[in-house]
Amino acid sequence: MKVLLVAEYREKQLLETTYELATFADKLGAEKIWFAVGYKDNLPKVAGKLYFADAEKHGEFNPDVHKKLILQVVEKENPDYIVFVHSSYGWDLAPRIAAALKIGQVSEVIEVVDGQFVVPSCNAKLRRFVKPATDKGVITIQAGAFPPAEPNGEPEVEEISLDAESAIEFVGYEEAEAKTVDLTKAEIIVSAGRGVGKPDNIPVIEELAKAFGGELGASRPVVDAGWVDHSRQVGTTGQTVAPKLYVACGISGAIQHLAGMKKSEFVVAINTDKDAPIGEVADVLVVADVMQFVPALAEKIKTIKG
Repeated sequence: MKVLLVAEYREKQLLETTYELATFADKLGAEKIWFAVGYKDNLPKVAGKLYFADAEKHGEFNPDVHKKLILQVVEKENPDYIVFVHSSYGWDLAPRIAAALKIGQVSEVIEVVDGQFVVPSCNAKLRRFVKPATDKGVITIQAGAFPPAEPNGEPEVEEISLDAESAIEFVGYEEAEAKTVDLTKAEIIVSAGRGVGKPDNIPVIEELAKAFGGELGASRPVVDAGWVDHSRQVGTTGQTVAPKLYVACGISGAIQHLAGMKKSEFVVAINTDKDAPIGEVADVLVVADVMQFVPALAEKIKTIKG
């Protein structure tokens, strides 16, 4: 099996998620071929062949041009799968490639089991095992689902180019709106998940955060339900945090959430389900009713602090 792995650059920097593609390919036991529209002074440090196009000429983000460049490589290499990270770049390019080649696409893969791709469904409460209906396919992987491989070599570079006009002009990147709360600077975060039960229970979680001297965070379902402001969301569609202590209250541990807090130094998870995925990354898993345990813990911390 052969896979074409599509690296991604942003503001002249190679994204770390590029190396997650290598781990995904290893899960498939596949031969790796790489593609990148980037910069010669910052190539992916990977073993194997790299088809490289200069971003100064072709643009960091131009899906029309990048699609044509990828199709050139596909014609030469005939890979079984073309793989992107499930990012704004991948969202845009992957379906264009799948449509051009008339092959199936599987989006937001979080695991590979017995040659099948695992994707979340029902707001990550369930998982489906799928494969493209066609012999070949386009895949996007969820950022954070696969640990990044170590940079392990210098690629064999083959430069490719395209002299074609495009109706798309890349103007630049636009900064997101300033958040009212910057969780990236918090040393302690106590996050609420849907396991807290109802919006009236959020103040209980917030009280624990205050007792620790930290900030309140939240999972996406809690934010989507309107219980907590979006500025406090942790995850791939919220903020990526790296506190010294992360306390997950009633959070099951969807990949999207784990990707946002995986750099936490110490993780405490409180959940009634001892088999919840959050337990796999937690340093301490407390199997208890959140609304019974959290108030007791907050009171104990206040007592210790005097």
